Amino acid sequence: MTTEIPSSEDTDTQLANTSQEFTMCFTSTPRGARLARRLASQRLDAWGWPYGTGVNDTVTLIVAELTANAVRHGRVPGRDFRLRLTAPSGAVRIEVTDARDDGGRLLAREALAPDPLADGGRGLWLVAQSAVRWGVEPRIGAPGKTVWAEVAV
Repeated sequence: MTTEIPSSEDTDTQLANTSQEFTMCFTSTPRGARLARRLASQRLDAWGWPYGTGVNDTVTLIVAELTANAVRHGRVPGRDFRLRLTAPSGAVRIEVTDARDDGGRLLAREALAPDPLADGGRGLWLVAQSAVRWGVEPRIGAPGKTVWAEVAV
């Protein structure tokens, strides 16, 4: 039996042709949100945006905020949330889909500048300040919504 070891040129070509997409479902718990944040940061590192860089830190912050919101505000008992990361040319796109269908009514209000004395309410404001674009869309084929954000690279 022989094993062929690919040359570094072959490996580089394979990596260049690999689609940069990560999708996974997580339990709608604080532990699920924490795991999503950690895996997102690891995936970005593997894609070439190392830990501690602006892109990795910004995307990780946005993932943390959106997944925390999915757990706190979008949770439906027995339903998971989904994280999807893609890296189209010039951006990293973050999508968090949950099962609560509220039509995105709260999102616009929550993205306003927070009360400086309030204990919370800064999450979507941070997302709006950190992303080049963000929004909410109805979930296709099921109840719920997808909140997305894009970070320039």
